[in-house]
Amino acid sequence: MKALFLAGGMETKLKPLTGELPKSMVPIMNRPLLERSMANLRKSGITEILISTCFESKHIKEYFSDGARFGLKIEYINEDIPMGTGGAIKNAGMLYHDTFLVLNADVFCNIDYNKLIDFHKSKSAAITVAVAKAENSTSYEVVESDKNDCAISFSQKANNDEIESVYVNAGVYVVEPDVLDEIPDGRSVSLKQEILPALLQKGFKIAVYKGCSYWMDIVTPEKYLQTHQDILSGKCQISGVHFGNNNIFKDGKSTIDTTAVITGPVFIGDNVKIGAYATVGPNAVIGDDVSIHMGGKVIGSVLWNNVDIGICAKLDGAVATSACKVGRRSVHSDMAFTQTESVKW
Repeated sequence: MKALFLAGGMETKLKPLTGELPKSMVPIMNRPLLERSMANLRKSGITEILISTCFESKHIKEYFSDGARFGLKIEYINEDIPMGTGGAIKNAGMLYHDTFLVLNADVFCNIDYNKLIDFHKSKSAAITVAVAKAENSTSYEVVESDKNDCAISFSQKANNDEIESVYVNAGVYVVEPDVLDEIPDGRSVSLKQEILPALLQKGFKIAVYKGCSYWMDIVTPEKYLQTHQDILSGKCQISGVHFGNNNIFKDGKSTIDTTAVITGPVFIGDNVKIGAYATVGPNAVIGDDVSIHMGGKVIGSVLWNNVDIGICAKLDGAVATSACKVGRRSVHSDMAFTQTESVKW
């Protein structure tokens, strides 16, 4: 089976972390979000991928190229203007003649794709929607299903005074080619808001898969940081990252002074330099080529590549993007740092 990633949307809510970087390229445990999602597909034996792009597509194409170094075959289709999720599926899906997967490149989730596909086939559905349980669903599309796990309604928002825990659209679908005929040509179309309700009204069978073990829509710096805390705590599992007995994962060779204190869970990238009497962790993610100078402290924070933490500087509950420098003896919490700006959340 082939997979289509929808990576053409413009992200504004995650700024300043994104800037000119597509949200799908924001690092999760030191690898782009899109790469983490692809790794889950490859684990399920899915290696042929099409990426639908629009804004800032060069970052995606330059990083992934043809996919060979990832053990994948990757092709691209680019939109000159955004056509919405439905329009992107219509344009790219015309290349598919068999059942295919569709994934929103902006969300992070744990899902067994083989089980999802088997479920879809067992239901003989036109389309299967993967859903995730959410306690706070006021910002997401709620999907209601019957006892046979078939959709009966789609609503844009739920009233949390009435619904304590509901299932929301996780942005992962299994699609039959016949569905493409129901998507209008030549205009922007929303799959969630327009196509799914229309399919339901026309009598198409839409199955609802509830096997998503973890799901996060990374819409804010706080959500981004929470995703990493969930991985570090074991709430979310990702391929290739396994913490040992000391709860420390090293992704390469680093230089750590003997007086430095590393308290897991901690992820440490390649070529990291941690100076004398520095403190790292708990709940810290350190990217490649990072320098934490003497007495520096990084707690409950995520550092991207080439970050420099000055002497006796402290980050607690912060995110620092690539090439960011944190001044000596400065103390920061609840901050998103970039080279050009910092934002308190």
